[in-house]
Amino acid sequence: MSGKRTSHIRLSASGSRFPIHWGAATVRGRGAVIATSNAGPDRNAIGAHGGSYSIYRALAVASGAMSAESRPDLNDTYPATRIGPHPQWSQAGRIVSLDPWGHRVAEDFATELAAGIDIRPTIAVTKARISLPEIAGAIDRGRLAVDGEVIHAGGEVAVTKVAIDPVWHLPGVAGRFGIEEQQLRRALFEETGGMYPDLVARPDIDVFLPPIGGTTLYVFGDPARLGDRSYPLTCRVHDECNGSDVFGSDICSCRPYLTHGIEEAARQAQGGGTGLVVYNRKEGRGLGEVTKFLVYNARKRQPGGDQASTYFERTACVAGVQDARFQQLMPDVIHWLGIERIDRFVSMSNLKYDALVEGGVEVGERVALPDGLVPGDAKVEMEAKKAAGYFTAGASPTKADLDKTVGRGLTEF
Repeated sequence: MSGKRTSHIRLSASGSRFPIHWGAATVRGRGAVIATSNAGPDRNAIGAHGGSYSIYRALAVASGAMSAESRPDLNDTYPATRIGPHPQWSQAGRIVSLDPWGHRVAEDFATELAAGIDIRPTIAVTKARISLPEIAGAIDRGRLAVDGEVIHAGGEVAVTKVAIDPVWHLPGVAGRFGIEEQQLRRALFEETGGMYPDLVARPDIDVFLPPIGGTTLYVFGDPARLGDRSYPLTCRVHDECNGSDVFGSDICSCRPYLTHGIEEAARQAQGGGTGLVVYNRKEGRGLGEVTKFLVYNARKRQPGGDQASTYFERTACVAGVQDARFQQLMPDVIHWLGIERIDRFVSMSNLKYDALVEGGVEVGERVALPDGLVPGDAKVEMEAKKAAGYFTAGASPTKADLDKTVGRGLTEF
């Protein structure tokens, strides 16, 4: 590949003068992640900032709407509240899919920025208020009350919002999945149509910014209390479902569970603890919305109509795999926040629960979605998941157990 143009056509063959030492105890010891197209030989990561949005940047450049040499003015963009550093940031293997120092670029690398080095944040922290009709309904029914701090008049809920772009440490990601790093690199290279040849041509580069969606965190209450075990924490980990989360589709229980998690998180914050909603961009079980809608059609058109007994099988038939979310990387954001224990986990997912526990996070009570919040057309989904051994009180069911019930029943919610 030495004679071909790669995604790093200006990357120095001898390596960047800014090496990355993943897991170092200090930000200076770790070094900056530099992945901009105009970074020249300073570039030390594969991929591009902004994940899938990097394509829109390319369109803006190609159409003349912006200069390829444009770089952000980071003055006054610093986080609205301080997060970290926490011990987990330098504990081996704890964080492999995000840059724990990614929100502190303007502060930690001010000297390099002033010298013209193009270093960009991969995390942003701000304050906001969210407004949901379900929260207003909870207030009307007396389940929540306006306190002027967490919940304001009109039902607006005060939150700290955190946007996180993925930054993968390839050796760490491979280790998390129990595979060889070269195997991971080869699969990423081949399944993206050879888009990132440096994955296989530059094994000396350990960091990859994948072209995927990131994660948004909503923190209820004081973020400084998240890692303090003296304050109880309620947490909902939610995977994106645009059709339900935004448009209220009644074929699944995604939005009801999301708003239920928000209500529980707000209530915990009002009680002096903290609440956290982790929103991961993994539409359609990580398979995409097109695949999800194809599965909907297949489920509804099969003989006998939509059935719990074939719920998972139809997804596998269309997509080739029943679920591509793979929760192994999910605990990283929990470690980034310094959390060691979740007192109330608003999820019925064994896979999410297992990933947290295996990652060293204690989980107390597991909070199920109340039956009254399940839409009528989502009953099949819930029946299928329960039949698959979903939300077990003890150990999660084995794959063999699940296969005996409803096909490849490894789904989660």
